This record gives sequence, structure tokens and C-alpha cells, in this order.
Amino acid sequence: MDRRRFLRQGVAATAAVSLLPAVAGSAAAASGTPAALARQPRPALQPATGVDLAGFTELCAFEHHGVAWTVHEDLRTPQGALVLASAAGVLDLGKRTEAVWGSDTPPYLGIPLAKLAMAEADLLADALLRNGDPREDEVRDVAPPPASRLDPKDHNGRLPWTTFVGTVQANDTMQIYPDGRSRTYRALQSFPELADADKVAHRLEGLLGGWMPAVHKVVPAGEGRWYDVLVFADVNAQDRFIVQTWHRAVLVEQGKAVRTVFGYSYPDFPTRRSGASADDFYRGVIDFAATWQAQLAQASTLQLPDDSWADLARFAFARELVVRPGGVYPKYGAVDRDYVGNEYDGFQDTFTSSLYANLEWGRFDQAKAVLDNYLSEYTQADGLVNMRGPEIGQFGLTLSLLARYLRYTGDVALLRRHQGKIEATAALLVELHDVSLALPRSDRGHGLIHGWSESDACLYPDPSLWWKPYFGNSALTVRGWEDIAAAWPSIAGERGPSRQWQQRALQLRTRLLASIRADIRHDLVPPYLGPLPGTTETFRQAMSQEDPSRSEQLWSHRAYAELLQADVLPADIAHLVIDCLRGHGGTTLGIVSNIWKPTPEGRDILGFISYGHAQQLLRLDRVEEYLLFLYAHRYQAHTRGSWTAGEVAGITGGMPLFCMPAQMTVPLLLRWMLVFDQGQDLYLARALPRDWLATGKPVDLRDAPTPWGHVSVRLQADTTQRRIDGEVTLPASRPDTTWLTLRVPTGTALREVTVDGRPVRATGPHNDRIALPFAAGATLSVQARYE
Repeated sequence: MDRRRFLRQGVAATAAVSLLPAVAGSAAAASGTPAALARQPRPALQPATGVDLAGFTELCAFEHHGVAWTVHEDLRTPQGALVLASAAGVLDLGKRTEAVWGSDTPPYLGIPLAKLAMAEADLLADALLRNGDPREDEVRDVAPPPASRLDPKDHNGRLPWTTFVGTVQANDTMQIYPDGRSRTYRALQSFPELADADKVAHRLEGLLGGWMPAVHKVVPAGEGRWYDVLVFADVNAQDRFIVQTWHRAVLVEQGKAVRTVFGYSYPDFPTRRSGASADDFYRGVIDFAATWQAQLAQASTLQLPDDSWADLARFAFARELVVRPGGVYPKYGAVDRDYVGNEYDGFQDTFTSSLYANLEWGRFDQAKAVLDNYLSEYTQADGLVNMRGPEIGQFGLTLSLLARYLRYTGDVALLRRHQGKIEATAALLVELHDVSLALPRSDRGHGLIHGWSESDACLYPDPSLWWKPYFGNSALTVRGWEDIAAAWPSIAGERGPSRQWQQRALQLRTRLLASIRADIRHDLVPPYLGPLPGTTETFRQAMSQEDPSRSEQLWSHRAYAELLQADVLPADIAHLVIDCLRGHGGTTLGIVSNIWKPTPEGRDILGFISYGHAQQLLRLDRVEEYLLFLYAHRYQAHTRGSWTAGEVAGITGGMPLFCMPAQMTVPLLLRWMLVFDQGQDLYLARALPRDWLATGKPVDLRDAPTPWGHVSVRLQADTTQRRIDGEVTLPASRPDTTWLTLRVPTGTALREVTVDGRPVRATGPHNDRIALPFAAGATLSVQARYE
């Protein structure tokens, strides 16, 4: 599913009954019905003593739900906070922004675009990793960011949308364009200067409160002069398909709001529809903040030296609730028919990426809702999914994640409810295994799982071209069988077919590794392994043909990512596969490339499904490359500030096509950076960037679920004393070993470590890893010195 074209969804008449009063923008529209008021959560407030309002401008005062509020905003800077104050406390909503256009740094580290695009080696990754940990600012500025070099006009004379807003309850979203307009409301009707394409191109963007799904845009208009635009969806609106939106546009000059215009969904209609009032808009802000605080209440808490990283993870989960109708039903994309059409709803990657990320962040209620919905609505009794082109590897990943769900939540009742479908999914893979075992032993695919690796294969005239024994198919099947077999006695109350699954997993693993070792080409540098056995060309040679869409190596990126994700390869083979990708044109900026016909005009990043590659980097302690993947994904696969993640993102500044699985990647990588289980061991702070620890600010992840129970880890360096103070709360059950890594600042070395006052010895590839003593649920104190 790697389309890179940008499609516009046509306007269609929608038959929906609005539950809002006829006069949009009224107090009733902002507050909802009496029944809605009773359900409306109240915002979490900070003590007023913690917020200094000196220098803020007081904007208005009003009552809401019987509480008196005043609104204050720091207009001295485009990033000035918006603060709503009451006697009970304050709602402090930051307005941090990022430069959409990037920076003045010459792109590509001075390497000609055509050279790096056509090179087999990942030249940008090689350069960025030259000194160990990559520098975050270098990765940020290495290429024009997504949506920074938009074609001024599409074929209909309009700029493409770059982000969108919505609610949990609505079944659709509303796209937002670079100048801050929606499809139904334009601030430029009040401020014609917003039509200036150059000013808009140099805008800053962010999210209200740092992570809430409210668009904040700052359009520069001269020295000390800018337009401040806010847009968010009305959380009280009950329309099924129409997304009602609140709008505010302010012209700021020298720290003063010289003109402010408020709007609600549509332009004014004289006598019947008038502009919104300030009071109504800020009532909407209060309800909006309260609603999203409540929606994200169940999650691990994360504090990092740069708040934007934790906010990016939090926003991803908010965006998922916006994208999924009712917060539950799957959607691969948003706005455009590709990929919001129902034909994509059953896409397995949407399910697996969501279930994985929600589980890792302790969002068990959402994980349960997503799991139950997919098995109920999109999985048939025979184990097949309700979508064209089922992907073989994703069946195995599904089984593995169902077992993880059980270990994390203990919710055996839900899995028993779907026991028949789960068993049918495993049996489907057994059938495919039997078919492969019936092939002659001389056949390259004997004993390996055949089938589509990529869903789009079934759209071509001859889908059988890709019904092949891709290594990733077998690898994830092994992973799925092994994990579900271990969980099956708890689900079914007996071993049942689990013994057979274990035996088949061992048989398939043995055959897979034998086939891989036999297929390695040591005549190439670095050694090369194809995505399936028996290939005579490298994937780049295959894609360089006149019509690469006729090659069985099409979508090789997925096959490699899934092979690595499965964690069935011995370390030497896993290293070889990663080096193969990076050395033969399979990565861009350290992320798996969208492997296609090479062109001197650019090189693409695979924004979704590639997280399996990062996972294997971490298992192999290739931490510098893992961090490059993390930084590059944030800065080169997401739009700046609005954080719209692209399915496939180029490195020349175009707007990628949004897909939800890509949005879930950074949350997974941040979580694994600090808490990661590998086999029967638990790793803490394994990939914490050295520069982050060197800030002297705390790194703190609380209540992260693991197969053994919840853990917490906190580290903070005193750079003056060259000391690290840490605290670790262990899980309730015992892993084989709990490892804590102390990645001290660059240029220093770890000298001594104590745990609860007792010296411990550091080990590991960099002598910075310690084994923690175990006591169920205990909190350990860690101190370390470096020099």
C-alpha cells in the first residue's frame, strides 16, 4: 500500500441530521444539551501559584458550568501560552511551534541530491553516524521537511491539506490547509493578507497544549507582527459525519491583539448565522481540553528533557481516536479516499500497529476496544480478514500480539470469546505450511510459507506473481505460533493444538534459517540476502527494470522489515540483513526505504511498517542507528509542528500521504528506547540518547507495562558533579535479568555504579550496563559516577 500520488476526495452530499442549534457559535452550541453537560468532564487544572501571568494580556471573562473564568495570553511571542484561570486553578495551554519550512542549513550535508539518491549506500546515514550518536539538530536539518516545498497549486488550483481535526464521536475528519482554513471556513475572508503564499510558506505550526489535536499556526507578517490562527473540532457536537470546528484568528502587532475574529464551522449568513463570540470560543476551549485530557488519562507518563517528544507520542494516540469513527472502527488514513475508504478498513497493519502501541503505553481500554472490534467485525470465522489481499506475515504478528495482550492485561475472557477465530488464524498458517511441505525438496520454497506479503499484490492482473515464499512470511509465522502456543493453555484451558504449533514453529524456523544461509551472496559487499530464496538480482537491480511492477521483489521493504521484526534470526544473520539493506539501497536516513525504481530526483522513507527494522537494531545494540531511525522518522516523515505522519515520505519537501500506522511508529520507538523486553530479559534505558542525559534534566517513564508487570525508570545527571541519580521500580514478576543501561554523556566513561548503596559491575558492549537485583515491586536507588 505504497501509493505516493496525492488524491483529492470529491465533495459529496451527506445526509446527516445536525444535533446543534441552528445558530452556530451560540452558548448552547458550545455547551451542548443538558444531558451532554452532565457527561462533560472537567479540565485538570494547575495551582494558580504555579503560573506567572505577569506580562500576559487579559482577553475576556465569562462563566462556564457555573464557574467564573478569565482568559490570559502571552502576546509577546508567537509561542506565548494561552491560560484560562478560575478560582479552582488554571488551564495552562502552551503554544510551542516548529518552523514548517525547516531551516537555512543547506540540505543533504552538501551531497548532491542525485548522488545520494542513486547511491547504493545510505550516504546520509553514513555521514550522520560518523561520531557515534547522531546529532538531533543535524538529522532535523538534513533535508527539507515534509510539506515544506508544496506545489503552489494542485490541479484544482488549491494547496493540498497538511493536517486535519476531528472528534472521537464523529465518523469523519476536517482537513486544514496551510493558511489555516478548513473546507468550510476561511480566516482569510477577514484577513486577506493570509492569501500571501510566501508568508504562509514561512509559517510556524504546533498544537494547543503541546499535544492536543488543535491546530496552531503562526503566519509572519513583518517585524513584531504575525497572525495567530487556532482551529479545533467541537467536542460537544453530535453530528454523525459533519465535523463542527471552532476558529480564532488574531492579528498581533508589537505584543497587542489589534484584531481578533472568531468563527464556528461556516461563514456568516445574515440574520440566521453570526460569528462566534469570544466567550463561546473559550468555553469550547475548556471543554475541548477537558475531553482530551480524559481521553488520554490511561497511559504511561513520560517526562523527557525536550517536552515535544513526549507530546508527539501523546498526540499520536489522540489522533488515532480522531481517525477511528467512534474512536474504535479502523481507518488507514483520513480525508482522502486513499486511504479513508472502507476498502482499507480491514488492513491488518492498522490493527497490529494500533494494538501494539496501545499495549506498550498501558492504554489497555483502547487496546481491548481495538482488538474486540477487529476480531468481531473484520475477522471471519475461518481466520481470514475482511479485506482484499490478506498479508501472511501479519497473521503471525496478530497471533503474537494476542499473546502479548494476555500477558499484559490478563484479560482471558475476551480472548476466549474469540477463541475460534484465533485458532482458525493459526490453522490457516498450518494449511499454508502443509502446502509448502508438499512441494518437491528441490523447490526453492519447500517448507516455507507462500503467500502475499503485501496487500496490494492482489490488485494486479496476475496476483500469483507475488504468491511466493518471502522470508518474512515464515519468520512472523514462527513468531506467531511460538507466542500463541505459550498462551493457549490459558485461553483454551488445555494445550489442544499448541503442541503442534510449537513443533511446526521449530520445523519452520530450522528450514527458514537453512534457506537463508544457503541464499546469502558473499560475492557482494556487503553480503547480500534477497527477500525470498532463489533471486538472481538484487532488489535494486530488479527495481531498475523498465517495469519494476512485474518483479517478484516488488515491496521488498515489507519482506525485510517483517523478517527483522520477528526476532527469529541469530545475531550474525540479523546483522547481515541490516547491513545488506543499508549497503544496497534499502535504507534512507537509516529508515527502510520505499524500495522502488531508483531516480536521481529523490529517495523515499517508508513511514509505516518499518518499525520492525528499528526493533531489530535495538536487539542488536546498534543504538546509534536506532536513534537515527527515531530522529529521522520524527523530522523527515512527519510534518513539522502539526505532526502528520506519511506512509511514504520523500526527502525533497513534498506532502506525503497520511496513514495511521505511520503515526504510531514514534510512540513505539520512544517506549522501547526506555523499556524493552527481549526474550526473557528486560532492558531499561537501553537507547537513551547521550545528549538527553547530558542536559541535566530528568528522564522519567512511569507505569510502563511489561510481560512481568509494570515498571518505572527515572534518570537524571548532575553534569557539574558528573553523577547520575536514578530510581527503578521493578515489576511484580521476575524476568531472567533486568538490565539498566547508563549511556553517559559523549566524551565520558562510566566509572562506578551503586544500587541501594552496594557497588555493582558494569558489563555489556560499552561497559555501561548493569544487572539489577530483583525484589518484586521494589524501588531501587541507583547512583553512578562518570568522568
